[in-house]
Amino acid sequence: MSTPSQSTSIAAMLLATEQLRTQIAPLRFADPVHTVYQPLDYAGAMHRAYIQRFARAGIDALFVGMNPGPFGMTQTGIPFGEISAVRDWLQLSEPISKPTIEHPRRPIDGFACSKSEVSGRRLWGLFKQRFSTAEQFFAAHYVANYCPLVFMSDSGANLTPDTLPAAEQRALEVICDAHLVAVVNALRPTWVIGVGGFAKKRAEIALAAAGLSNVHIGTILHPSPASPAANRDWAGQVTTQLQALGVWK
Repeated sequence: MSTPSQSTSIAAMLLATEQLRTQIAPLRFADPVHTVYQPLDYAGAMHRAYIQRFARAGIDALFVGMNPGPFGMTQTGIPFGEISAVRDWLQLSEPISKPTIEHPRRPIDGFACSKSEVSGRRLWGLFKQRFSTAEQFFAAHYVANYCPLVFMSDSGANLTPDTLPAAEQRALEVICDAHLVAVVNALRPTWVIGVGGFAKKRAEIALAAAGLSNVHIGTILHPSPASPAANRDWAGQVTTQLQALGVWK
């Protein structure tokens, strides 16, 4: 059963997520963006279940990623949502439908997706190794994404928000910065940890503009296999980074 404080945090998070979903819906993106997915629509029930089960105020660290990976949150609605981690460790299971327009090379199969999100497998794998149960991890941590949208080129290749034209980036950042501030106000973390440099930069900008100078900001190496550094004991490197920051003992 949720405590009154946790119930307040959950309500604030649900409201912030719904505002993000509706505010970002009218945005339009030109070439090279061909198709855009919004997991908060077709996997909204899963994302709400994630908030309702795990969001709480007064945590040590809020981990923030950039935007959904093609076989993670894109499929499950959970940040870095590698399928086995969501199903077996987070133990979440809610209906996942289809986007209105589906790219033929990027189908949404939900838990039936046969591909693994390497970034999510590394991230949630480290947390599972250190904390054993999801409840132990979420007692002092939470994981979110800065941007909820999935951008794909005509070929189906993944595009990240930092590759969008400047005007499109700015329109997106105004909404996503405000959402990040709302998440920080709801969860009141001691630390905001950018998973990669992009997320750290956006956290610095958004929190400074909101006057949230009491929140520490740090970063960890992004777990993407596209990063050569991440392919050399990513878990060990990140553990060392978090210990050096003082986030983990």
